[in-house]
Amino acid sequence: MGPVLAGVLQLLALIAALALAYVPLGNHMAKVYSSDKHWRVEKWIYKGIGADPNTEMRWPAYLRGVLAFSAVGVLFLYLLQRLQGVLPGSLGFKAIDADQAFNTAASFVTNTNWQSYYGEQAMGHVVQTAGLAVQNFVSAAVGIAVAVALVRGFARSRTGELGNFWSDLVRGVTRILLPLSVVAAIVLVACGVIQNFSGIHEVGQFMGGDQQWNGGAVASQEAIKEIGTNGGGYFNANSAHPFENPTPFTNLFEIFLLLVIPFALTRTFGIMVGSVKQGYAILATMGTIWVGFIALMMWTEFAHHGPALQLAGGAMEGKETRIGVGASSIFAVSTTLTSTGAVDSFHSSFTGLGGGITMLGMQLGEIAPGGTGSGLYGMLIMAVIAVFIAGLMVGRTPEYLGKKIGTREIKFAACYILITPALVLIFTAVAMALPTPGNSMTNSGAHGFSEILYAYTSASNNNGSAFAGLNADTQWFNSTLGLAMILGRFLPMVFVLALAGSLAEQKPVPATAGTLRTEKPLFTGLLVGAILIITGLTYFPALALGPLAEGLAS
Repeated sequence: MGPVLAGVLQLLALIAALALAYVPLGNHMAKVYSSDKHWRVEKWIYKGIGADPNTEMRWPAYLRGVLAFSAVGVLFLYLLQRLQGVLPGSLGFKAIDADQAFNTAASFVTNTNWQSYYGEQAMGHVVQTAGLAVQNFVSAAVGIAVAVALVRGFARSRTGELGNFWSDLVRGVTRILLPLSVVAAIVLVACGVIQNFSGIHEVGQFMGGDQQWNGGAVASQEAIKEIGTNGGGYFNANSAHPFENPTPFTNLFEIFLLLVIPFALTRTFGIMVGSVKQGYAILATMGTIWVGFIALMMWTEFAHHGPALQLAGGAMEGKETRIGVGASSIFAVSTTLTSTGAVDSFHSSFTGLGGGITMLGMQLGEIAPGGTGSGLYGMLIMAVIAVFIAGLMVGRTPEYLGKKIGTREIKFAACYILITPALVLIFTAVAMALPTPGNSMTNSGAHGFSEILYAYTSASNNNGSAFAGLNADTQWFNSTLGLAMILGRFLPMVFVLALAGSLAEQKPVPATAGTLRTEKPLFTGLLVGAILIITGLTYFPALALGPLAEGLAS
């Protein structure tokens, strides 16, 4: 079997698995966020944090809950790292420096999971399990909660109430993320992923020095890392490391895990707004972009330029031989079109155009299918923009799901889509203009520029993957990337929740003969076009200086 055919067959198997999980998982999540009953363990949690889960919140109160909970998370994780040297189970590792501790705390709380450190050489068991793994659960649950609040904004009328943040947060962990992670961790352990609390072991000599490895609760963290679209690895090599991803099956299984909730949330959306066809339209948009990007990535990485690449079966530099070009391409596209950031290969070693595809996937806003929750609310914002464009073309007040898209709503949507590009381009421009950040680049020219552009694209979009050629463990990058992660996560949420509140206050508008049918293929095509055009116009000059210039020159 040739490598191209193997890659195509893996893609088809992945699509089949996602299709099987789509309806039951989507239905389950809709029931979770529509139920008025609380589990006993959830009641204990509410009592412990002093929250009333039955109190409905308007959007400012919901936002305050999101920001307060996340701020406490940043502070707790920062202090945990700074105190690591005196904690049990630290494996002898010292406390994390202040700038790196801030970067890591901001990273994991914002669901970015960018890592400027070597996990196996910096973080002990307590920080990994009590700090990083916990944030993998709750940061993902925050994203789903905000998405559900926006869906309620479309579904409800004549009220500004969007539900209860604390109830949505706790249910997301106890009823969705935790059960899925337990099952996934068992599968990973059965397939060879390690799960222990062992210390550091000498494993032989390497390049004239001792080589050491430490164990850890890897399978359990790997499960929520993918399910919650987190991406932070226990080891520096991330999912390219055999302790995290030992076989081709585990590689495909991990891709499935990082995609299953974002895709299934479209079903949840359709049920909650009373029309599963609306969910299918959003699903079709996500699926079209995802499959298209995979096809482009495979084409660029399987392009055989010269005898070396022909013998290797494709661009094998930076890829694991046990995984191959096809599976690495699927993983790279899936991890950058979601907010996962996990990697089973090094994106810096992809072809110039291949590296550009990974960047463009993040620059789209990670909405195909996107992160847990963030992908759905990002796509719904783009749907609002697409409906507005259609309304301009026919001279009619735009409507979406029975709600008028007026001046107020379009301002919220416009602010949402402008925040992330502003962060990416401004931080990249400043870093390239100053002398110190440039010293961190391993390469010069177009590829060196791509390293910095990728870093701020990844941070501002809360992805967390890296181009692997940039030394980001400096005060400049730890500080600015941490700031980009926080602003890129929470500023968009302000406008998402404000839009949700505005929509919930409206009374429904009856459909007429002139209403745009947003469940039809025509709207799906319009939405795909709007996403690609808006992103292309925003990022094309920067991409032309980096991956496009490199790809066309090779």
